[in-house]
Amino acid sequence: MNDRTTPTGPLPEALEDFCEHLSLVENRSDATVRAYRSDLAPLLGTLSGWGDLTQTRLRTWLADAHRAGLARATLARRTAAARSFSSWAARQGYLDTDVAARLATPKTSRHLPRVLDPGEAADVVGAADATSEPEQLRDAAMLEFLYATGVRISELCGVDVADVDLAARTARVTGKGDKQRVLPFGSTAAEAVAAWLDRGRGHLAACAEEALFVGVRGGRINPRQVRRIVHAAAAAAGAEGLTPHGIRHSTATHLLDGGADIREVQELLGHSSLQTTQIYTHVSTARLGEAFRQAHPRA
Repeated sequence: MNDRTTPTGPLPEALEDFCEHLSLVENRSDATVRAYRSDLAPLLGTLSGWGDLTQTRLRTWLADAHRAGLARATLARRTAAARSFSSWAARQGYLDTDVAARLATPKTSRHLPRVLDPGEAADVVGAADATSEPEQLRDAAMLEFLYATGVRISELCGVDVADVDLAARTARVTGKGDKQRVLPFGSTAAEAVAAWLDRGRGHLAACAEEALFVGVRGGRINPRQVRRIVHAAAAAAGAEGLTPHGIRHSTATHLLDGGADIREVQELLGHSSLQTTQIYTHVSTARLGEAFRQAHPRA
């Protein structure tokens, strides 16, 4: 190491400092912080000190993960975690050089997501089938809201009653990095949400609960409950295996198929990069190609 004063705390303790930096300074999402901690903790736990954290050791770690059959997306995330941690450690003085700066990020294969056609989407959204009227109203409103806005499941669970303006048909949601955006929704979703607020929510919500959608115990609904409701509605509509993210895929694709500008869809979905949104143009192109092959006499 060089002559400057260098922190000597154990690597696991430094990992916690790094995670705090990600959350408070870089404003990374809780999911990203958890993933990076989960990725790095086993590696750092095998090192006796900072001198063991080398480019060679990191490459061996990634190669071992590749041989173990981890998905390319997981390898890419691990590489990103290592590069971020190494850069931070070098700035803090734990490392003389950024040992992960030259790690190559594995290319991830991008599969076209399964999307519903508009008729299937209408069937799924209309397939809420709860055991009580309040739950039925909630599930119907939630499915309509998901399809109308294309929100992530975490964003749906975070919406409060005060975030929704039924007169303007808009909702304020908080996305990754605590970034907020205001989303429009149509009259069908507005009617379903209004019915839930007028006739259903009061029967389920705890007195102090601010959440728009609540579970049977009165508290804010959680992602596991939302997935179960979506799976049940999809199964009832003959679209088994559909997830809340599949509804998001369908919303984006249907907007682009209908002529929406890709940058408007990017803003609606809360994507920081246009490249992320462009996958939906690939989906639309694939659907057009399939229609061509089925309909054109010389296809």
